[in-house]
Amino acid sequence: MHIPRIIIAGTSSGVGKTSITLGILYLLKNLGFKIQSFKIGPDFIDPSYHEFVTNTPSYNLDSWLMGKKGVINTFEKYTRGKDIAVIEGVMGLFDGAGGKNDFASTAQIAKILNSPIILVIDASKAARSIAAIAYGFLNFEKGLRIKGIILNKISSNRHFYFIKDAFDTKIKIPIVGIIYKKSELTFSERHLGLIPREELGNKKRIEVLNSARIISESLDDEKIVSLIRHLKNEKVTKKKNINDGEQKDHTIKIAVALDASFNFYYKENLDMLQKKGAQLVFFSPLNDYRLPEEVDGIMIGGGFPEILARKLSKNQSMIKAIKKLAEDEVPIYAECGGLMYLSRSIREGPCLYNKKKSQESRKNYNKTYKMIGLIDALTEMRDQLTLNYTQGRVINESIFGDFDRFRGHEFHFSVMVNISNDSKFSYYLNKGKGITNQKDGIVVYNTLASYTHLHFSNTKLPEQFILKCKNISRK
Repeated sequence: MHIPRIIIAGTSSGVGKTSITLGILYLLKNLGFKIQSFKIGPDFIDPSYHEFVTNTPSYNLDSWLMGKKGVINTFEKYTRGKDIAVIEGVMGLFDGAGGKNDFASTAQIAKILNSPIILVIDASKAARSIAAIAYGFLNFEKGLRIKGIILNKISSNRHFYFIKDAFDTKIKIPIVGIIYKKSELTFSERHLGLIPREELGNKKRIEVLNSARIISESLDDEKIVSLIRHLKNEKVTKKKNINDGEQKDHTIKIAVALDASFNFYYKENLDMLQKKGAQLVFFSPLNDYRLPEEVDGIMIGGGFPEILARKLSKNQSMIKAIKKLAEDEVPIYAECGGLMYLSRSIREGPCLYNKKKSQESRKNYNKTYKMIGLIDALTEMRDQLTLNYTQGRVINESIFGDFDRFRGHEFHFSVMVNISNDSKFSYYLNKGKGITNQKDGIVVYNTLASYTHLHFSNTKLPEQFILKCKNISRK
């Protein structure tokens, strides 16, 4: 595939990769390019912000979840007919699954895709030392092509010229953007990152686009376009035809929960279900009083059910409808927030608090809201984050069949407590925490609910889920 591409990497998390990526997307779109954006790593929220600007779905690239082949296939599949690919990195450039190598890092994806890199540096707390940081990143590992640097959070012209003078003697690549510190360029965040786009009103969406516009005006468009187009005649791999699978007859209907509480889905997972023959219909556990009619399966993704637990608990007609379908053996797949919704209740906890509030008031903040009760356990919110790549094997068959080993990730502030002793688990994790004692994936009837998020690339999971739905619907 000959499409020009660029990776926006950072020296660490929190340096402004997402906001600057949005600025670059805004710039390129205004120049008339057809853009395909991607996000490196297991991130559900940042890709949705990309879509604000491009009006095109953004996709994830993660070598832990997808393997090298999956990364290349996804990149080639979704860049067909596009002019430029813009890829937002994850954490710091070299941060991945471990400290010994660059596996599952932005650096590894850059090598797989043979992509040049723009490095974003937060310059707010240093001057000449910024050149030392840049020098270290440029020389830390051979084989990477860092072609430009964007300086974020510059406080003044004087501050910038201190850095520029240091760069002139030490750094041989250009500064392609200078972003001055402004409060309106800071996006609202929550305990799991940015606020999902499903929760943003029109006013907030306009603010995001306005921030992207302001950032785009601080970028050197000629230098950025020049270094992206430099890749025009280079390849990712030998050109080949990728068979995405023929469109099937969409006779199986899967209801997908999508609202302010449940919105953590890999867009490619949903694409693959559709390509394998599923008709997807969306519903809101928050706002709808009934499920779509004649559904053959249900998906409840991750998200923030803890934020709107009270409203979820009051929608008893939806709770009863989902529980009845589960008891009728209709296949249900739930991840993280979906697992919490299927438990007996959600108890609020410290992570929902503004950190400025007193410790005493936080201790008293423990309201409990009843959920569906299909999973015989309670959900408690804590102030400690569980964040891991996961890896495991199947110990009990589920709606996905007996698919042996798998890789995924977990990302949550909740824990499951008072778990029934006779609970049946599908997964045993040799990497990650899971629900309890490294076990994950509770199986009840034809329901599978886990903390582990899975990516469907290079797997037969979508076919197995659809097959299970089909077999149940025929009974």
